Amino acid sequence: MIGKKLMVNGIPRTVFVNEDDTLSTVLRNCLSLTGVKVGCDQGQCGACNVILNSKLVRSCITKMKRVPDDSQITTIEGIGTPDNLHPIQAAWIAHGGAQCGFCTPGFIVSSKALLDTIPDPTREDIRDWFQKHKNACRCTGYKQLVDSVMDAAKVLNGKMTMDDLLFKIPEDGRIWGTKYPRPTAVAKVTGTLDYGADLGIKMPEETLRLALVQAKVSHANIKSIDTSEAEKMPGVYKVVTHKDVQGKNRISGLITFPTNKGDGWDRPILCDEKVFQYGDAIAIVCADTEKNAKAAADKVKVDLELLPEYMSAPAAMAEDAMQIHPGTPNVYYIQKVKKGEDTAPIFESADVTIEDDFYTSRQPHMPIEPDVGFAFQGEDGALTIHSKSIGIHLHLAMIAPGLGIAPEKLTLVQNPTGGTFGYKFSPTMEALVGVAAMATGKPVFLNYDWQQQQTYTGKRSPFLTNLRLAADKDGTLKAMESDWSVDHGPYSEFGDLLTLRGAQFAGAGYNIPNIRGEGRTVCTNHAWGSAFRGYGAPEIEFPSEVLMDMLAEKLGMDPFDLRYKNVYREGATTPTGQTPDSWSLPEMFDILKPKYEAAKAQAAKKSTDTEKCGVGIAVGVYGCGLDGPDTSEAHAELNEDNTITVFNSWEDHGQGADMGTLGTAHEALRPMGIAPDQIKLVMNDTSKTPNSGPAGGSRSQVVTGQATKAACELLMGGMKKSDGTYRTYEEMKAENIPVKYTGAWTAPAKDCDENGQGSPFAVYMYGLFMTEVCVEIATGKTKVTKITAVADVGKINNKLVVDGQMYGGLAQGVGFALTEDYEDIKKHSTMMGAGFPYIKDIPDEMELIYVQAPREHGPFGAAGVGELPLTAPHAAIINGIYNACGARVKRLPATPDKVLAELKG
Repeated sequence: MIGKKLMVNGIPRTVFVNEDDTLSTVLRNCLSLTGVKVGCDQGQCGACNVILNSKLVRSCITKMKRVPDDSQITTIEGIGTPDNLHPIQAAWIAHGGAQCGFCTPGFIVSSKALLDTIPDPTREDIRDWFQKHKNACRCTGYKQLVDSVMDAAKVLNGKMTMDDLLFKIPEDGRIWGTKYPRPTAVAKVTGTLDYGADLGIKMPEETLRLALVQAKVSHANIKSIDTSEAEKMPGVYKVVTHKDVQGKNRISGLITFPTNKGDGWDRPILCDEKVFQYGDAIAIVCADTEKNAKAAADKVKVDLELLPEYMSAPAAMAEDAMQIHPGTPNVYYIQKVKKGEDTAPIFESADVTIEDDFYTSRQPHMPIEPDVGFAFQGEDGALTIHSKSIGIHLHLAMIAPGLGIAPEKLTLVQNPTGGTFGYKFSPTMEALVGVAAMATGKPVFLNYDWQQQQTYTGKRSPFLTNLRLAADKDGTLKAMESDWSVDHGPYSEFGDLLTLRGAQFAGAGYNIPNIRGEGRTVCTNHAWGSAFRGYGAPEIEFPSEVLMDMLAEKLGMDPFDLRYKNVYREGATTPTGQTPDSWSLPEMFDILKPKYEAAKAQAAKKSTDTEKCGVGIAVGVYGCGLDGPDTSEAHAELNEDNTITVFNSWEDHGQGADMGTLGTAHEALRPMGIAPDQIKLVMNDTSKTPNSGPAGGSRSQVVTGQATKAACELLMGGMKKSDGTYRTYEEMKAENIPVKYTGAWTAPAKDCDENGQGSPFAVYMYGLFMTEVCVEIATGKTKVTKITAVADVGKINNKLVVDGQMYGGLAQGVGFALTEDYEDIKKHSTMMGAGFPYIKDIPDEMELIYVQAPREHGPFGAAGVGELPLTAPHAAIINGIYNACGARVKRLPATPDKVLAELKG
């Protein structure tokens, strides 16, 4: 134990700590400076940045023995406050730099240190600084962050004023379609928003800290679990195993289709008979401190009988492979697609055909905030679980039977969330904290470290796809044949739905009159498959868009022209036989054409003997919603002070659910003349908010947006007087008129049949991606130098939010194309090992162009946006690599060794 005198944010503080305590732990736990976030806890993300004696440091790897007495420390709390923002914070708000906001304090502290060092930086100075100091962001794509620092420097240098950064509401009072800041922006840029780990620090003293006993193998029978030694360890309250679970000890996969050969009850909360994947939870140690819990977890002895590990779909489909879940075949769901005429004779007589095999990788989500949650019971025995869930009502239904609790006795609440990108569409630790709270009768808290984040959360399911196209010699597409296998890991949840996406989006964007195909969901022992941005489209549109380039080459056509000839026009139908809801693609191509020609000329000019540059394009399409008649609910209530509260369960990955709700509600209520700050939001608590459905599939702006609009319109209808004015709260009560209304909306859509035909989505999104890349011939290393995206996402609710989704999705597309993977469990368990894209991996030049075609079924003409930017930019990058140097990579990611092998081949 040592004593330290510190000057923290200008205030003298004395702390008594252990030498090996980290500075982040001391600042957070001892001084309650929770604006210091801990993400990777390995010095690879910069979320914990503080300024120590005028030097920027990552506090999670700075030991207290290295912190001198009388050190000057500045955290985010010392830079600005909600009522006195620093120019950096104001600029961050103005440019939408805080999306999920978890990395934001670290970036702002880093920016302060930068501007103290270089008062008038260039964009490249800023990018170099963030790269050097390992500032990582998964949400934004980084461009807005550089924009923010540039403007902050202008304010500090007297070239701009703070007033220039502040949003001004237009004279007509309308915020729809503007850059109105999201409601959580100020809290995020000042570090005052409490995420799960911050709330954990503020829990009662009797809260038990949890550590998991996890499998270190991928497939085994469990012979015995011995907790006796662990139970004797210091501070241990209880070691929870499957024997302590009061319910079925299974998480329901909610089987979507009756032809699924599994029953959905294949995922244990705590493993009882078998281990199905590396990282599976076998026991939970509940102790007074996390340190004691982890020490005891190492003492739990698990006797295993090792079984064959099937780590890929081909391995699990082999004739001699055992059933991973006894009684259920490893191929447990088949999806056919049958549109138009039989394709076999068409391929036989076609002028040109093309065929190839493709693989998309097990992309990890890699949020900066690792998974975190806590649970506690009330006096009536009711259980409350707080987590990062993006499907609170869905998850309640999935875990209640396994826990052994009546649904009405269970509440799920979403904490402010540091990004999910879809992995939290699956329950991860919700059932674990629920079991521990029920077994101990105490409040419990669990925070994954980053290695656990990688090993015990879902990943994008790899697709192995064979695709064929047939065309006339003029380039008219005549037919497509597809075969795809989905490696969905050991747990079936939503696997059938994901496989259906292969039928819905292979060839999307083009009028292909005749299609035949078959896809299958395969159970393996690798990481379980969970939703990831794009959910099926990036996996199947990759082969579709690369094969279009290959077909163009065989025809002797420009890839741009081949696409332009075949994109949706009136009379065309989607792969499911549905009429598209917008005919904007030709216009999007017309907009891009001159930019495409200029980019090709520039690439030819830049190419040298050692570095070849090229241009790639791809079309991306995605639907907004869960399949068929997707439904949502919301409430709107007039308050005593004549403000209005909107209640919904529009969960927030960090994408801006607060702004989506506020923008939609304000547009609906605008006839009343209400100001945005007169609308209050209550969101994402099953005890208070209605079932709006999960936040996935870019459904929320459409489906929950429509429900929110309906609730507001019903309330206005009740308030409206015959003279066109609106009643006050007192008048409503005096006339006995209800002050709270429920709005509901169901999508006018139809589920796909067994042949993949139907109208599954009422609203679609359309994108056209152009990438400019350069390839080092000696190494095979690829650099994306610019991305241009033309997008039709309907009418835009909020420009900052939509831009942020586009930039962030494009950045994830770069990672998916070039670096990101979770194949090698040990190698890929860190951010850097898994290929996380830092700022210098992402181009600073990203140009967004919108075609705002109004949607009939979207609220005020809006579609969704979140999925679109990751549908196909990776395909455009791969096409750009081929255009540059002739290397055609068909198995992602296109790491330098793969590019080099293709070059040499």
